[in-house]
Amino acid sequence: MSFVKRIAAAALAVGLALPAAASAEPVTLKVLYNLPGFTKFHQPIADAFMAANPDVKIEFLAPAAGYNEGQQQVLRAAVTGNLPDVYFSGYNLTAELVHTLAPRGQISDLGPFIEKEGGKAFLDANYSPRMAALGVIDGKQYGLPVNASSPIMYVNADLVAKAGGDPEHMPDTFDGLIALAKKIHDADPKVAGIAYDIAGWPDDWLWQALIVSQGGQMVDPATGKAGFDNAIGLKALQFTRRFVTEGGQVVLDWDQARQQFGAGLTGFLFSTPAHVQTIEGLVGTRFKLVTTTFPLEDKVKGGVPTGGNSAVMLTQDKAKQDAAWKYLKWITGPAAQNTIVRITGYLPTNKNATGPDYLGPYYVERPNVKTASLQADKSLPWAGYPGGDSVRIWRTQRDIVGKVMRGEVSPEQGLKDMVAETNALMTK
Repeated sequence: MSFVKRIAAAALAVGLALPAAASAEPVTLKVLYNLPGFTKFHQPIADAFMAANPDVKIEFLAPAAGYNEGQQQVLRAAVTGNLPDVYFSGYNLTAELVHTLAPRGQISDLGPFIEKEGGKAFLDANYSPRMAALGVIDGKQYGLPVNASSPIMYVNADLVAKAGGDPEHMPDTFDGLIALAKKIHDADPKVAGIAYDIAGWPDDWLWQALIVSQGGQMVDPATGKAGFDNAIGLKALQFTRRFVTEGGQVVLDWDQARQQFGAGLTGFLFSTPAHVQTIEGLVGTRFKLVTTTFPLEDKVKGGVPTGGNSAVMLTQDKAKQDAAWKYLKWITGPAAQNTIVRITGYLPTNKNATGPDYLGPYYVERPNVKTASLQADKSLPWAGYPGGDSVRIWRTQRDIVGKVMRGEVSPEQGLKDMVAETNALMTK
C-alpha cells in the first residue's frame, strides 16, 4: 500500500471524512512549526494530507529556530493580528500561550470539535489519558499531541554485565543505579558509571525528571511557589551529587557526554530517544547497546516529563477551523505518527501507531527505538513556570545544580538557593 493510501486509511480510522470532491477554491492554512530539522517529516505529511484533501492547502511559514523563538514569534503576531492558523506549541510553553491568547479570543478550545467526533470515546480510541493531557490547559483541550519525547537510559551492556548487573533488567530506582554505577567505576576509574548531564542540558527536562519521577511537582498550585521546596527537591539534588561521588560521573555537557558514552567510557547514559540513531552510530560494534525506561522512584504517582509539542488552532475563521481540525487529526493519526517516529525516534502520540500496520514491525527490528513508546502511559506534562520566564529560571537553576555536582555547595544549600532564585524570578 502506498504511503498516501496508508495515511488516508488511518485518517478514516480516527473518523476523518475525506472530501467527495475538491472545492473550486481550497482553504489555505498558514502553519508554523519549530525547529527547521522537523521539515523532514512536516512536509511529506502535509503533502499526503493535501493529496487526500484537495480542498485544503497547507502553507508553511519559515520554521522558528526553537520552541522559545516560536513562542515569541506567535506572541508578537497576536499583537499585530497576523497569527498563523495552526501552530505547534512546545508543551512547557502552551500554558503561557493559552493564558495570553485565550482572553483575546485568539486560540480555539478543541472541545467542540472533539465532541462532534464522539467526545471522550474519540480521545480514548487514539490517545492514552496522559498523552491527551499534554494538550490540556485549565481543564480544556487546546492541543493534540504531535511529538513526544521522554528521557530514557542508554546502557553499555558489556560494562554492566562485567560489573555483575543485568543490562536487560536494569535497577528501577536511582539508589540501585548509583550502586551499579559505583561498581562500574570502581572496576576502572577511567570509566564513569553514569552520565546524567543535567548541569549541561539546555533546558530543565532532566531536572523535572528527577522531581516528577518521585511524584513531585515544579510549582505548588496552592502557593504559586517552587513545588520542590521539600524532601523531594533535596533528594533530587542529593542524587546529582551522588552521581559524581559514587557513580564517577564527570560533569560535561550533553554532547561531550554522548561522545564519551560512544567511546565505551560510560556505563549508562540518560538522554533523549531522539539520539538513538546518533548514539548507535557512535557505538558501532564497540559494545552491545541496549536502551531501557527511566526509573520511577514513586511507582504510583511518578512519571516522566514529556518534551515535544501539540498542534493548536489559532484561526477563528469557521472554514479554516474545519480544515485545521482535519489537519490536526491527520498529523496525530497513526500513519503520520508512524512517519514521525521513524524519522525522529520519538514515541508515538497515537496509541494505534504501535500496531502491526505501522510501527509494530519497525520496533521488532529496532528495539532501542521501541523503549520510548513503553513510557507513553507514564508521560506527564513538561511544566512551565508562571510569568513566562521559564528559560531564565532554568539557566539560574542549572548553575546551582552544577555547583552541587562539583561539591562547591551542599545539596541542602543548593536547594535553598534554587528555591529562593526560582520564587524571585516567578514573582518578577
